[in-house]
Amino acid sequence: MRFAKRMDSFGEGVFSALAEIRRKKEANGERVIDFSIGAPNIPPAPHIRQALCEAAADEKNYVYAISDRPELLAAAAGWYDRRYGVKLDPQTEICSVMGSQEGLAHIALSVIDEGDLVLVPSPCYPVFGDGPRIAGAQIWHMEQKKENGYVIRLDEIPEEIAKKARLMVVSYPNNPTTALAPDSFYEELVAFAEKYDIIVIHDNAYSELVFDGASCGSFLKFPGAKEVGVEFNSLSKTYGMAGARVGFCLGNEQVIARLRLLKSNMDYGMFLPVQMAAEAALNGDQSCVETTRKAYERRRDVLCGSFGEAGWQMEKPKATMFVWAPVPEGYADSRQFAMELVERAGVLVTPGSAFGESGEGFVRIALVQDEETILEAAEALKRSGMFSGN
Repeated sequence: MRFAKRMDSFGEGVFSALAEIRRKKEANGERVIDFSIGAPNIPPAPHIRQALCEAAADEKNYVYAISDRPELLAAAAGWYDRRYGVKLDPQTEICSVMGSQEGLAHIALSVIDEGDLVLVPSPCYPVFGDGPRIAGAQIWHMEQKKENGYVIRLDEIPEEIAKKARLMVVSYPNNPTTALAPDSFYEELVAFAEKYDIIVIHDNAYSELVFDGASCGSFLKFPGAKEVGVEFNSLSKTYGMAGARVGFCLGNEQVIARLRLLKSNMDYGMFLPVQMAAEAALNGDQSCVETTRKAYERRRDVLCGSFGEAGWQMEKPKATMFVWAPVPEGYADSRQFAMELVERAGVLVTPGSAFGESGEGFVRIALVQDEETILEAAEALKRSGMFSGN
């Protein structure tokens, strides 16, 4: 058999590999506390689950959806208006996606050609680069450096690269670095994209997980943003609907039209009960959003505090559901440290190298365990003898 050469650049997904490590250790009766995958374990609020259950019980809802319900698009537009002060036309500036991952994986196919240059942050969530690679793009990495607060410096992109670029992917609050970007960055981003005729994709999955009384908005609220790009948003973290796979691409109507055209040839729309549950989430009582944010903030405080007491010092993140933690001295790389950590302490984290070369020297810890389990993990770190002072 002969296979597609495009797949030669892809290995097994890091999260699948980590899940296999956990499976094997648990099959041997070993305890593993998994902080590797950002799978939310805070369930949707009761009114969201009720809407899903009622819709799923209706036999009429098992037909092909074909397209987005007008009620779903109106709910997304209303949420963006109330939350960010961004007005969107539901019919032309919003398209549902089956989770941001699906949209980010496919959108490059609709807006670039093979061989085009795409600007991708480094380190970054893997699909930011993998989606354009599937489309046959060339990738140029925009460094997110610690000394710059992990915010991309657009003035460091060579002009010859900017002139060639067709598309760029940006995301703040950032996964994995947890950084927030100031308003000035987005103002510069719009001007940069206008100057070089680059389509911007902004992933805004973590806008509701910002801590210590701070907040952030939408890329689309900045003047000119809708003229140069789109934003992805998701109900996975905000409403705990990760397994339901529902999100949105919003903004520039030409980009939205191309994505809709692509999706019309790839799927038959989102399961109608999921659409109805999403409508309940967006239109209903929003107190669950604050409850979820506070839960992640408490987990952050407990984890950073208890892991620090165990000898592993790390900065508290300002946002997201992750901690970007330095690899302790004495380890050759993040993968070696992560493998030793799960072997000696039974604590599973994601090596920073999984997010690109610039992620080396760090690991990502997902705040997906309750506070009691986090304290259990801290005790395991103490017993492991891997950290100074133990």
